[in-house]
This record gives sequence, C-alpha cells and structure tokens, in this order.
Amino acid sequence: MDELIGQVLGYLRAMWLYRWWGLVTAWVVGLLASVVIVLMPDRYESSARIFVDTQSILRPLMSGLAIQPNIDQQVAILSRTLISRPTVERLIQMADLDIAAKTKEQREALIAQLTAKLRIQSAGRDNLYTLAYQDEDPQRAKRVVQALMSIFVESGLGDKRKDTDAARRFIEEQIKVYEAKLEESENRLKEFKLKNMELLGGGGRDFVGQIGAVNEQLKQARLDLREAVNSKDALRRQLIGGDSMGSTGPAPVVVATPELDARIDALKKNIDGLLQRYTEAHPDIVGIRRVIEQLEAQKAKEIEEKKKAGVTEIAGGGINPMYQTMKMALAESEANVASLQARVAEYEGRLQHLKESARLVPELEAEFTQLNRDYETYRRNYDSLVSRRESASMSADLDSTSSIAEFRLIDPPSLPTKPAAPNRVVLMIGAALAALAAGMGASFLMSQIRPTILDGRALRQVSGLPVLGAVTMTPNPQRRLREQRMNLFFYGGLGAYAGLMGVAVALVGLLRG
Repeated sequence: MDELIGQVLGYLRAMWLYRWWGLVTAWVVGLLASVVIVLMPDRYESSARIFVDTQSILRPLMSGLAIQPNIDQQVAILSRTLISRPTVERLIQMADLDIAAKTKEQREALIAQLTAKLRIQSAGRDNLYTLAYQDEDPQRAKRVVQALMSIFVESGLGDKRKDTDAARRFIEEQIKVYEAKLEESENRLKEFKLKNMELLGGGGRDFVGQIGAVNEQLKQARLDLREAVNSKDALRRQLIGGDSMGSTGPAPVVVATPELDARIDALKKNIDGLLQRYTEAHPDIVGIRRVIEQLEAQKAKEIEEKKKAGVTEIAGGGINPMYQTMKMALAESEANVASLQARVAEYEGRLQHLKESARLVPELEAEFTQLNRDYETYRRNYDSLVSRRESASMSADLDSTSSIAEFRLIDPPSLPTKPAAPNRVVLMIGAALAALAAGMGASFLMSQIRPTILDGRALRQVSGLPVLGAVTMTPNPQRRLREQRMNLFFYGGLGAYAGLMGVAVALVGLLRG
C-alpha cells in the first residue's frame, strides 16, 4: 500500500513539473469547446399526446359474438414498430421534407436523421403516448409531428381492418374447400347406403338371430318334405297294387291322360288356396307353377305319342272310384312335395345369403363408420368456419359503426418558441471539466515522454542499484522567490480559467432563460 501511494505521489510530482503544459491545454480545449457550444444550432422540439381508449362499452356487450383481439397489445406493438423505413418515407412525403433532398445520398441521410430523432413514448398502463421530434426549424418540427400523429392513428385503425378482411377472405376460402369435401363425403355416404341398403338398412341387424330362425324354418321344411315324400311313396305303392279299371259299357274312343289331368287339377287347386294367403312371387306358388308347366308339357308329349301309336281309351268307360281317388291323392301329394322342395331350396338360399352377408357386415360396418367419421369431421369444421365467418362479419360491422379503439388527441402538435436543445449550460460545464481533464492528461503525457528522477526510490527502480545517500539542494532565497512567483502565476491562470468558464456558463444560462 505504501509503495502504491509513493508511486502515485511520484506521478503527481512529475505532473507538477509540467503543469504549464496542462494549463495551456486546458485553456485551449476549454475555449475551443466553448466556441463550438455557442455556435451549435438551436433545435426546437414539437410534441403531441394521444390517448388510446380501448375500454369501449361494446367490448363486454359483444363478448362471445364478435372477434375481439387484444387491442392494448396491438397498440403497444404499433408504438414500438411504427418508426420504420416505410413509415419514415411516407412521413417525408407528408411533411414535404423531400424538397431539399435532391440526391439519393441526401435522401438516405434524411431517412437516417428522422429515424434517429423521432420518438414515441408510452406513459405506461394508461395508453397515453407522446410523439416528439426535434429540428432546427420549428415549423418543420411541427409538420413532422403532425404527419407522425396521422400515420399513428391510421395505422392503428387500418391494420385492424386489413387483418379483419384478410381473416374473412381466408375463412371464405376454407369454407369453399370444406363445402367441396362435405359434398364429396355426402355423396360417398349416400352411394354406400344405396349399395348396401339390404345389409345396413336395419341399422345393426341381428344376423345370428336371423340365421337361427331361417335354420329352424329350413329344418321344419325338410321334415315336412320327408313326410310328404313318404306319403307320396305310400300312395304310389297302393295305386300300383290295386285294381285301377272297370268297364261298364261301350263309349266313344278318345286319347286321355287321367293321371296327369288329376295332378294338374290338384296343383291348380293348391295354387288357388295359396293365392288367398300369398302373392304370385311366393316361392311355393312359383314352384307349383313350374311343376304345372312341366306336367302340361309331359301331357302334350304323351297325347302325341299315344296318337302315333293308336292307343285310345273309352271316354265313358267305367273307372274304379277308389282308384280315381287314390290317383288324385297321389297328384296332390306330388304337388305338395314339389312345393316343399321349392320351399327347402328357398330357405337354403336364404341361409347361404345370410351367412355370406354376416361375413361381410363387419367390414361394411367398419367402412360405414369411417365414412361417418369423415363426414362428421368435415361437417364440424364447416359449421365452425361458418360460425367464425359470422363473427368476423360482425366484427367488421362493429368496426364500421363504432371503433373498439378510439384515438383521442390530448395535446395537438405545438409550435415551439424556445429551443429544446442543445442544453448549453450543461455542455459548458462538461466542456470546462473535460478541458481540465485534458490538461491533466497533457501533464501526465509530458511527464512520461520526458521523465525526471525526483527521489531515491525512482533512481533505485531505474538503475537497479542500491542508493547509499542523497545530496539535497541548498535553499536559495532568489530561487524560492521565483518559484513562489511562478506558482502564483499558475494559480492565477487556473483561477482565471475557472472564472471565465463560470461567466460563460452564466451568460449562456441567461440567454437560454
């Protein structure tokens, strides 16, 4: 610590040797700085205050109906981003500042100057903004602030309207896209329903129960068929074993097929009975008519063969009534067997169709569920977009009738009468102190350029040898008097500098006031 203090004292003593260099430097720098400060042009500041009212009564009333963005945040961002190159170029045209800017370099310099000097300050949560600008011409400063205020208000309202229009256009485009998707999905769903109406018409039919019911009906039909076949075989055996013919006298000779006629008559009677309960499309009726057609063809074939062979029967011959009855019963039994065979075939077809359908139903239901899911997704998005479009339209109508954010001018742009800058009093004081610092720096620099050994410590550091002793200078009255006179001149010069600087600061203060 002692070594550090000694080193500092050594520097001060060395600077004291070159104090006149420092004094001259302080005077020169101080005078030059004072002249520069006095010659600096005055800058006038024009300002305006704007209040942005975002607490409109329409906001709570239209909550949930219209789109309400965060107006406070938008205005705050606008105040921070308004001073940009496009804004400054527009401001130059509005304030007629481009008259003096003839070249591209001058215009760029003007843009840079305005960007640096324009100020938009916020007062905090009160949404109160101050717009200010300094210029050498007070009229020009006022025009610039007026133009900046107009741009600020127009940007705050215009950007919101542009955002609303852009949002509406985007929503309209999305609605058209989803209309096409929804229509396509509806068509696919309609075609699928029409194609698979039989399987999905019941909305989840119980194929297991239907298969069981048809299977029971098929078993019953097969049982009835076996019973009918057994009955037919019994009648046929009885008919073959009994006496079938008796003669009662002469009669006309004709070609007859009594067995076929009896069967055809029995089948026709059976059809008449079934038509009272069913329609022509019933499988039993269709089967009986097919058997009748076959018997008619067989009858026509037998008649033709008997005519060719010359075989005839006596038309009025006596026929055994029992034999005739058994033939009719056999015909009815054959018709019943044919009907039951048709019924068994129909039930077997139904059962096979139900089994195949039961295997297809899970796949069809999965496809139907996917189609419904896509349709519901498109419909939900479409309804949401339509709702948002209505909200956007309501927001646009709300903006056109009454703005959510209202810009109120508190203080219009003023025409300054007194310069706002530069603050010459502060600059003069700073220049005076800077000149003293420059003088001290000059003294220190000279002490380093022309170093002088003032004590034994410095000699020991320079030479690296031990110092055994020192010879002091014998006091001389003339020398002492001369040193006192030089010190007096130095302090006088320093005091004159301080006084001159003080007078300059006072005069500048009076002129400013």
